[in-house]
Amino acid sequence: MNKALLHMEGLAVLLVSVYFYASLNFSWLLFIVLFFIPDVSMVGYGISKKFGALTYNIFHTYTVPTIFILMGVFSTMETLVMIGLIWSAHIGMDRMIGYGLKYPTSFKETHLNRV
Repeated sequence: MNKALLHMEGLAVLLVSVYFYASLNFSWLLFIVLFFIPDVSMVGYGISKKFGALTYNIFHTYTVPTIFILMGVFSTMETLVMIGLIWSAHIGMDRMIGYGLKYPTSFKETHLNRV
């Protein structure tokens, strides 16, 4: 049951991010182009499992995109809001399908399950 709640939470973040992105009339082409950019963080695994998990986790927590959104709202910099919403949508999608934060032992071991 707990795992299902985490998947539903990811779906909720994905839907809310897409809703606000659409309501602000941002570019869907840019959304598609930037949507998978956080996955570039996996190149850290080329150095080591520990470094790969660290870089992946930095780019797959809601903290940084939330900061981008807040900074964008308070400074009226739409670009920051746009990037933060795309980034949050990506993380939400990952959580929805079962990709969680990585443990340094293996890419397939996550806080949600083993993928």
